[in-house]
Amino acid sequence: MLPETMNYIDHGKGGPASSMQLKQGTIPQLKSGEVLIEVAYAGVNRPDVFQRMGDYPPPPSASPVLGLEVAGKIAAIADDVTKWQAGDVVCALTPGGGYAQYCTVPASHCLPIPERLTLAEAAALPENYFTVWSNVFERGNLKSGENFLAHGGAGGIGYTAIQLAKAFGAKVFTTVAGADQIDTVKKLGADVALDYTTQDWALEITGLVGTRGIDCILDFVGGPYIQKNLKLLARNGRLVQIAFMQGAKVELDCLPILTKNLTFTGSMLRPRSIEEKAAIAEALLKNVWPLFAAKKLNVLISAVFGLAEAVKAHELMESSTHIGKIVLKVR
Repeated sequence: MLPETMNYIDHGKGGPASSMQLKQGTIPQLKSGEVLIEVAYAGVNRPDVFQRMGDYPPPPSASPVLGLEVAGKIAAIADDVTKWQAGDVVCALTPGGGYAQYCTVPASHCLPIPERLTLAEAAALPENYFTVWSNVFERGNLKSGENFLAHGGAGGIGYTAIQLAKAFGAKVFTTVAGADQIDTVKKLGADVALDYTTQDWALEITGLVGTRGIDCILDFVGGPYIQKNLKLLARNGRLVQIAFMQGAKVELDCLPILTKNLTFTGSMLRPRSIEEKAAIAEALLKNVWPLFAAKKLNVLISAVFGLAEAVKAHELMESSTHIGKIVLKVR
């Protein structure tokens, strides 16, 4: 028997982290093609902070509750769902609603818990792996033997990109903040790690690769990084933009796009269709999930907070001092 109510995090009209409060409400109702997950853990991501601040509204059909990834047990399924059964333990990419005891998710966006991983670690996977696979390997077309640069290598997206790029044979460069982060990302597979707070990373990388250049760059910083990224790219290089933390409006010299036959692209995960995300889930199950069993991928958890401590989790996220993922323990 399912309860009628649940605990969840409400961020009201938005604002600072302190605007979030633990409240009680009704559990979400299943729609066609969905499963209801009894959430054990929920991942915390930068888009959650943007949504809380009012800068990243959810799609019209999505839950207004924060939270884009969860791990837990399926409590119920819609009548037309055949792939999963009540009682199955999964992790899932959610359209929203993860900061709650129950969350509805398209059944096609669920994945089994990878071998060797705990529920807390599994909750830290979907948003990062869906994002990195679709942008670096599908949109960015990264290949074995190429040079790859991931900015912000100590964060969830960054350290995921480092590990996947290394697992598929690329030479990996990354930028981080501080010596402790350099040590961590090198252990995860980065060949070259540069401290952007003390080093001119673009100049350093140029000195290392020369005219060879970087084949694919994953960036969420934007602003002044964009011109530097374009200059670093090799002929036929690809710059994949997934956010603009230092601004989207910049003045650029775009000539390198023509002279080096570059691709400047990007995407957002959340607005993509159910079918598109389902295809990414299938690609991950086939190409990436076996790497966990082979011990080629690891999950780095920076901190675990209780659901009622969501304010502390967001404050840590906004400090950018964490290394790895931040997770909420819901049950």
